[in-house]
Amino acid sequence: MLDLKHMAALCAIIEEQSFDKAARKLHVTQSAVSQRLKQLEESLGQLLVVRGNPLRATDAGHLVIKHYRQISMLQTELMEDLTTGTQSGYNTVAIGLNADSLDTWFLDALDPLLREQNLLLDLKIDDQDQTHQLLRNGDVLGCISASPEPMQGCSCIPLGVTPYRCLASPEYVNRYFPDGVNSDGFRHAPVAEFNHKDELQNRYLATYFDISPGDYPKHRVPATVPFFDLIIRGHACGMVPDQQSHKQMAEGLVVDMTPGKYLAVPLYWHVWNLKSQQASQITEALTAAAKTMLDPFEVHQDLIHPQ
Repeated sequence: MLDLKHMAALCAIIEEQSFDKAARKLHVTQSAVSQRLKQLEESLGQLLVVRGNPLRATDAGHLVIKHYRQISMLQTELMEDLTTGTQSGYNTVAIGLNADSLDTWFLDALDPLLREQNLLLDLKIDDQDQTHQLLRNGDVLGCISASPEPMQGCSCIPLGVTPYRCLASPEYVNRYFPDGVNSDGFRHAPVAEFNHKDELQNRYLATYFDISPGDYPKHRVPATVPFFDLIIRGHACGMVPDQQSHKQMAEGLVVDMTPGKYLAVPLYWHVWNLKSQQASQITEALTAAAKTMLDPFEVHQDLIHPQ
């Protein structure tokens, strides 16, 4: 039987990226945190943390962290049931999701639940093609991903589809595409991408214009609002979700550069298979909101899954 305090120390070290901050979080000394980690590693006979910058959990460490978080969630719910639901504090829930979901519909989906319960969100942002790894590592209770493939020990619930269209300001289109939108224009016109993991622009240009990733100039803007603002200002074109762009399209600030040519990104909720009331409530909140905030799957024939 693994000691919960030892596992809590490991989890805090990785979350806080510091032995000292982990000690403050757990209200113990730094030497106590180090000792607990040492005892846990000795009991398992495996290294759990790679000391470096940043601190990194080993594969075994990720498994222990995942196990601890699952136990903690179930234990918290048990204590609430035993005390007739009276909560004396907050319960933190870690969720992985892409930045566009956070910026457009995710908080609206969880707003009623946050008003009813003492929940703290620990949101971990990554590309929708990459959030699976957060769940695999045990970093999160669940994740929103573009992958339909469930992982072992997890459920996969379809949410809906986010269409991404290549948008630009009218000024940008006139400047870089005076003869119409074509491959030659894209080889010289600046394009915006979110970060180095963002493949939407690459897939759009490869699909419709046979352009490779290194064949066009690009801005890199890792924040959704400035990303779209750069496009509105006429400095780039870029892939923007419909949920974010309806108002700007209606006002004529941006236009769809290639009507009918877009990428349909499906979203799925992956969550641990635990008999957890909290996990069930989050799942219900997300699926209910997705019915009104995302497109239904049957509207889009060609879905873009992780490569």
